[in-house]
Amino acid sequence: MHTLVVGAGSAGAVIATRLSESPAHRVTLVEAGPDYTSVAEMPADLRDGRKNSMRAHDWGYRFRAVPKSDVWAFPRGRVVGGSSAVNTCIALRGHPYDFDEWASRGLSEWSFERCLPAFKRLERDLDFDDEWHGQGGPLPVRRHPTSELGTWQAEFVEAAKRVGYPETVDHNNPELPCGVGPHAMNKIGGERISVARAYLSAEVRRRPNLRIVADTHACRLDLEAGRFRALEARAFGRDVRIEADRVVLSLGAIGTPGLLLRSGVGPAAELRRLGIERVVDSPTVGARLLDHPGVAILFTPRKDIANPEQPVIQVMARYSSRGGAHPFDIQLQPGSWLPLFGLQLPVVALMANIGKPKAAGTLRFQSADPFDKPLIDASFLRDPTDRAMALEAMERLWEIARQPNMKRLALPLYPDRSTLDRPARIDAFLDRVTGSGYHPSGTVPMTADGLAAGAVDGRGHLLGTEGVFVADASIMPTIPSANTNLSTIMIGERIAEFLEGRSG
Repeated sequence: MHTLVVGAGSAGAVIATRLSESPAHRVTLVEAGPDYTSVAEMPADLRDGRKNSMRAHDWGYRFRAVPKSDVWAFPRGRVVGGSSAVNTCIALRGHPYDFDEWASRGLSEWSFERCLPAFKRLERDLDFDDEWHGQGGPLPVRRHPTSELGTWQAEFVEAAKRVGYPETVDHNNPELPCGVGPHAMNKIGGERISVARAYLSAEVRRRPNLRIVADTHACRLDLEAGRFRALEARAFGRDVRIEADRVVLSLGAIGTPGLLLRSGVGPAAELRRLGIERVVDSPTVGARLLDHPGVAILFTPRKDIANPEQPVIQVMARYSSRGGAHPFDIQLQPGSWLPLFGLQLPVVALMANIGKPKAAGTLRFQSADPFDKPLIDASFLRDPTDRAMALEAMERLWEIARQPNMKRLALPLYPDRSTLDRPARIDAFLDRVTGSGYHPSGTVPMTADGLAAGAVDGRGHLLGTEGVFVADASIMPTIPSANTNLSTIMIGERIAEFLEGRSG
């Protein structure tokens, strides 16, 4: 069986690795970006786990956070390893209810109980060895001890405890209290361990049944009456065609719906607008975009604490919003430094992510040109409940910032104190400080209820086609309450099981 995996990111690299474990499978892994075959040749921006890589290995997407706001960068990794190779290295699973919510939609194989073995299989937890954590997986996970915390991070923990957040040592253990404590992170000695490093090791790369094809941009699928025949792509200015028995699309929540639309799979009206011949009328492909809204307060340091040599994030606090339907649905995090508006002017920040937003954004492709960038409109805070949660998050951030140990370190810069002290002014200011958690998902959603409700079934099979599967954050039917990278790796593990036939 020859499987073509398109996209070597957080799920694609996992699937290629797992399938190629068996000599019964031949795997070709295609990636639009470059491939660095060893740590020695890997550029510094991909190794440095203290900060995100925003430009050198990026797709160059742009997005609008709220109506009438400016357009900002929307970073996504364009390299073997995908966004796991450029992100903040946060290895947070989410709550059990995130996955039980999927199961409640008829997707029984995606309950937390069914997903936990995959979460454990992917990780090698360096801090905990119990029923909730794995020890033999390829991805190392650890938490910064107190001795490694930067000043802003350590004082955030103390201030959060002072105002009533319980201390926790492990955000991935559902039996422990949710509160304030260190992030689980996939970095060692300050170096990011992406799926490229964790899964596509030198030993894996030597497998005779695995071929990695980099610098090859996927253009469209050749679907003959819905049956997969080949991938049509562009490499070094030339058109190429790669045939296989089946294809797994792992281009991410932006790339996967784009490739499907160009291949004739999507809402009929969109295909007509783009001038693309319809193969499958799949109404939900690209129809909505899920993401986590984020708000922030920027501060001017009183002391020399904004040090770019420190990790940007190390700890987190969680709480249950007043208007939310899920417990512990908001994350609060300190940012140890941030370049302000692209200038080399260091500031520190307090940031919040809304974990279970109600509103969804849109993804609109301008043409059938595979090199055109889509218009990404997040439509954050459009729902009144989301807006109320964002306002509450700002008030809680300001409560932490007013604690004596934090006041000694920094002064509010944006918004200033005259705004922060008045909830009505904060509400009017929200649109100016709202951004993205950069967790796009849900654009090719799973369903148990047929094409009208979703695009793929519970095992990643693209409805209305033969030999086409999807495995990345796009298939999430609802967004998890936490950073999505670890859940996307888990999706890769689960879909690999289904493709291999190892899961009943």
